[in-house]
Amino acid sequence: MRTIACLILLLLPVIASRAQESPVRLNQTGFYTAGPKRAAVTGPVASGLFFITTPDGKDTVFRSTLQPEKSSRWSKTIVRMADFSALERKGRFVLRVPGLPPSFPFEIGDAPFRDLAAAALKGYYFQRASMPLEARFAGKWKRPAGHPDTRVLVHASAADAKRPEGTVIASPGGWYDAGDYNKYIVNSGITMYMLLAAYEDFPAYFDKFDINIPESGNGVPDILDEVLYNLRWMLTMQDPNDGGVYHKCTNADFDKMVMPHEASKSPRYVVQKSLTAAYDFAAVMAMSARIYGKFSKAFPGLADSCRQAAVRAWEWTELHPDVQNGYSQKAINAWVKPPITTGEYGDRDASDERNWAITELYLTLRSGKFQNLLSKVPDDATLPTWSKVGMLGGWSRFRLASTPALKTSRVQLADALLDKIGENAFGTVMGRAAGDFNWGGNANAANQGVMLVYAYMATQNRKYLDHALSNLDYLLGRNATGYCFVTGFGGKSPMHPHHRPSIADGVKDPVPGLLAGGPNIKMQDNCDYPFKEIETAYVDHDCSYASNEIAINWNAPLVYLVNALEALKKEAGYVN
Repeated sequence: MRTIACLILLLLPVIASRAQESPVRLNQTGFYTAGPKRAAVTGPVASGLFFITTPDGKDTVFRSTLQPEKSSRWSKTIVRMADFSALERKGRFVLRVPGLPPSFPFEIGDAPFRDLAAAALKGYYFQRASMPLEARFAGKWKRPAGHPDTRVLVHASAADAKRPEGTVIASPGGWYDAGDYNKYIVNSGITMYMLLAAYEDFPAYFDKFDINIPESGNGVPDILDEVLYNLRWMLTMQDPNDGGVYHKCTNADFDKMVMPHEASKSPRYVVQKSLTAAYDFAAVMAMSARIYGKFSKAFPGLADSCRQAAVRAWEWTELHPDVQNGYSQKAINAWVKPPITTGEYGDRDASDERNWAITELYLTLRSGKFQNLLSKVPDDATLPTWSKVGMLGGWSRFRLASTPALKTSRVQLADALLDKIGENAFGTVMGRAAGDFNWGGNANAANQGVMLVYAYMATQNRKYLDHALSNLDYLLGRNATGYCFVTGFGGKSPMHPHHRPSIADGVKDPVPGLLAGGPNIKMQDNCDYPFKEIETAYVDHDCSYASNEIAINWNAPLVYLVNALEALKKEAGYVN
């Protein structure tokens, strides 16, 4: 087959092109040995053939024909798919189409996502507030501690008789929420759920999963050690006097693009208690109580503290059922100073948060009170976001209290995701609707993948896992932009995310393992977008918080998805 490879090379352009300019769009990390392997070839082609070769082009290991041309629904992109699923030879390869530059190199093997799985989870370590990141754990991204948060002021919006305005409290630790340096309970809620759910679904897998963080080797799975760093911060956000939960710990304004330890020394505040924060907090604490209860020797009393905190937060919501029904900065800034202009995470409907809290409280406490309330909780069919968390309770019920009806429901929801798969030129579940490409749309792709994983676990039908893999393919390069959206991976990934440490640290490479938001047709940041169609409205520039920011709640379903695939790969037959 070497002769064929030579003929291919003769057909390549005389002027060398950079690999980034290749119209071959595929998972730049790799493929499972016995798993599906598909690539999208965009634009015109001179030949209907494609070849898989070694990176140097000297050995051709597979050849086949491109599928018929298909127009994308969300841009002017023309696509021809290349399917090389039959290739099960392990190694590092490229895909070549005569006359075009080769694809980025990719791996075929039994663990192509091992490093990605670890990096996505370790992304949370790089988001830790209030502690230095040491070189032995952080490598070249080491940094001094920032935002100790040992002297945080009670904002006027959060003041009451026992904690008047200006009261000093401590709220250290936790994760910086996104590209900024503030900490938000609502966004922590969905993030903590996804990480705790990953452990609860695949405990044996995570028991052996080491990501080299300071706590590694302490007899507790690293994923739970990392979650605990944020959990302890969340506990500081509950008012010990009444059980209410502050919405966020924040500056009045966003910090500039500087390192955490160089950020302004302006006051930090805990801001207004909110119903959504209290419900999310109660749900997370209930989950934590049942999960960390298995590690009582390592963390004595922690499960009890979480259980009590969950109940107290719930009791506060019963006494304050109408308190702003969420959080509105416009409302509080109209009457208190200083005005707060950081991320709002406002939500005027707390019913889904309430339903999630009821579910987790019942599953942990098995109380008749919560059982009665649970009987009135609807089966939410909305894929989760920070403001729509009803589905989280449905996933927990599937995990811990599954019934035939609930299994059927999970499968029906997954089937609905697949109903337009044949119309998608890129062959991914992501892109079934224009609404997939919103702010943080890459989290939609990951959450769709999570839903498909649950359908697989309900049926053992591998088609659901194959389609979940298609969305991982999307995130890692099989998309209209050609980007692998996870920093530090693939041949073309974000180099300038809207992430303060990555911009200000003086290191060329951004902090690894972070998922960029992805194409966002609304482009709210007013940056210069070279491409403006629905599936191409993305720019790798730090000004673009609407398409190129990172966020803890976007990384969380990525952590779940890629680690679930790694945990299930043998059972699903992806490895020989």
